[in-house]
Amino acid sequence: MPADAGLSALLGRFARAVAAHDTEGFAALFTPDGRYHDGFFGVHEGRDAIAAMLDRFFVGGEAFFWQFRDVAANDDLGYARYVFSYRSREPESAGQLVVFEGIAQLRLRDGLIAGYDEAFDRGIAFTQLGYELPRIGKLLGRYAREFTASSAAREHLAARPDQAGRPPGGA
Repeated sequence: MPADAGLSALLGRFARAVAAHDTEGFAALFTPDGRYHDGFFGVHEGRDAIAAMLDRFFVGGEAFFWQFRDVAANDDLGYARYVFSYRSREPESAGQLVVFEGIAQLRLRDGLIAGYDEAFDRGIAFTQLGYELPRIGKLLGRYAREFTASSAAREHLAARPDQAGRPPGGA
C-alpha cells in the first residue's frame, strides 16, 4: 500500500475514534511512547496520557467531526490538511458549532503514530467559543511565549545572520 493510502486509512481511524469518543481506540493508533502535541492542551506522551487528554477534550465539546484532506506521506513522515468541528459545551458558547482548519504533521513508525503536531489559528477557535478579547489575548500570549522559548524557535534564531541568538524583540 502506498504511504499516502496508509496514512489516509490511519487518519480515517483517527477521525472515527474521536467521533465515537473512543479514547482507548484513539490512543492505540499511537506507538506506546507516542507523542501528541495538541494546539489547545499541549504535549502528551504515551498512550495513557493521550487517552486522558482526549477525555479532557470531550468535557468541553461534543459531536466532533474531523476531515483530513491533501494527505502526503512517505514511510515515516506524513502531512494532511484538516477541517475540524464540534459543538461547544463551554459556558460562553454552549451549543455553538466551532469550526477551523489546520495542518497535521505525523511522525510514523510501524504503521502507528509516533508523533503528532498540529498548526491552526487558535484565535479563530477562541472567537467562536465566545471568549472575551482580554482572555483571547492572554491565551495567545501564553502560546507565543511557549513557542518563542521552544527549541525550534531558538535554533531558527541562532541561524539568523542578523539575530545572533537574541530573543525575539531583544536588542
